[in-house]
Amino acid sequence: MADYFISKDLFSEGLFSEGLFFEGLLGENFYIIPITLLLPLTAALVVLQTNPYQALVMRGILGAIAALVYTLFGAADVALTEALVGTLLSITLYAIAVRSSMSMRLGILDLGPEPSPEPSLESPLIAALRAALKARHMRLELVTYTNAADLQTALITKEIHATYDSNHSLKTRVKALYSILKTAGFSTITNLTYLDLSRPLDQRLSDRTSDQNLQEERS
Repeated sequence: MADYFISKDLFSEGLFSEGLFFEGLLGENFYIIPITLLLPLTAALVVLQTNPYQALVMRGILGAIAALVYTLFGAADVALTEALVGTLLSITLYAIAVRSSMSMRLGILDLGPEPSPEPSLESPLIAALRAALKARHMRLELVTYTNAADLQTALITKEIHATYDSNHSLKTRVKALYSILKTAGFSTITNLTYLDLSRPLDQRLSDRTSDQNLQEERS
């Protein structure tokens, strides 16, 4: 134990007496320290982000700082790999995945002579849907159909996530969307239904008949 303290004192004395500490840590390369400290700070900001798009921006900044640190330490090949693969390619793939997954495709009926891309844009229900989805950083995409059969087929074939028909019935095949809409109070302003496509067809038809009877009772 005594030899350990003696060697430790000799090491500290030699380090400070020769100026290695101040020349290495506080010398001309001192700027590397604050740049390196940005790595854990930026990583923490990435984890704490609730908006996925802001998290992507912070992830890009994190990759850029990492590439800069690798360059300052002389690892140009690692810096190039981080910039191209770890930052540019991964951010592009993440952006595509977030945009495709953070949207709700709602099928609606358009019985007019000239179909419009968003015929129900002024509907209070559509406005409420946009507000509820925006609170979760999602977007609403309206898909129009000319008849109820095509609308129902699109939902069953998973072309859309939900439907809103002429009977003011909102149906979705996604359990998570059903939970979100139910939490937002849509079950009180419209007939909100979850359609489980994994169940047999006859059970789904019986549920549909029950929904129609419920609507008749309400009317």
